[in-house]
Formats: sequence, structure tokens, C-alpha cells
Amino acid sequence: MQKKISTLPFTGTPEQEAQLKAVIAENCDDKSNLMVVMQKAQDIYGYLPIEVQQMIADGMDVPLEKVYGVSTFYAQFALSPKGKYNISVCLGTACYVKGSGDVLEELKSQLGIDVDECTEDRKFSLQACRCIGACGLAPVLTVNEDVHGRLTKSDVAGILAKYKE
Repeated sequence: MQKKISTLPFTGTPEQEAQLKAVIAENCDDKSNLMVVMQKAQDIYGYLPIEVQQMIADGMDVPLEKVYGVSTFYAQFALSPKGKYNISVCLGTACYVKGSGDVLEELKSQLGIDVDECTEDRKFSLQACRCIGACGLAPVLTVNEDVHGRLTKSDVAGILAKYKE
């Protein structure tokens, strides 16, 4: 599955940029540290928007295409921001057979976003995962660390309402 690039405007701060530049300065003499710099950049910003990838490419003196290639190849890197509430819907076999696909579609409809996207107010982001190990509660979703199980699509509005308050 191809990662989606965020359409939300970049909102980096001067403090974040200073942190990233310090990380780059510590590592720019060794191009093999590219992933280390990218990991630290994601820790600073929460994801790797193209603006951050460009700063890394310039600072490490590597092509932007290389930074983008690494960021899209490895699952640990995100190209979209995470919302205050990150919702992850399990699409593993037990959950999917019991209707998690319908729950995911309802979330997409109510939030107005797709998988790997974030709402404009950055309150909610949506992900799909393969298994969270709660098959006995299928279908399951998590909101940050909270687990919600035995769901139907009619449960979605109530779950979202808890986090909108």
C-alpha cells in the first residue's frame, strides 16, 4: 500500500527547525546516518512532510529522491501528521470477518478523511492495522491507548463523541 502525502499545510516552528538543524549538523559528515537523522526528525515533527525531507536532503547533501525513497519504503516513517486522537482499526482476519471493514468505512465517512489522513483541525487521524491481539473482542479499534471492542458501525458516532468533547 502506497503512503499518502499530507495535504495539510506544514506548521513547523522555528524551534523545531533549530532542533533538526542541530541533528543534521551532528550527522552531516556521514551519509550512512541518513536514517538516524530521519528518525530524529520524525521525533521532532511527528511525521516527515516534504519540507522536512528537503531540509534533511540539503543538510545531509543527498538527493531529495533518496530521502523520499527511504521515507516511503520503511513503515516507521509517516508522511502525514497524527491527530490528537489516532484511531487505528484492526483489519486482521477475526476483526474483518466480524465487520471491521464496515466500521472503518463509517469512520471515514464521519471524519471526512481516508486511511493515513488527518482531519483539518488535527484532532483525529485514521489508520488501518493488521492485528492488535484482541481477537476475542473483534471487531476492535483503538483511539490512542483506549481499546474499543465488539463494534458495529452504529457504535462509531458514540466513540467519536467521547473524544470530541
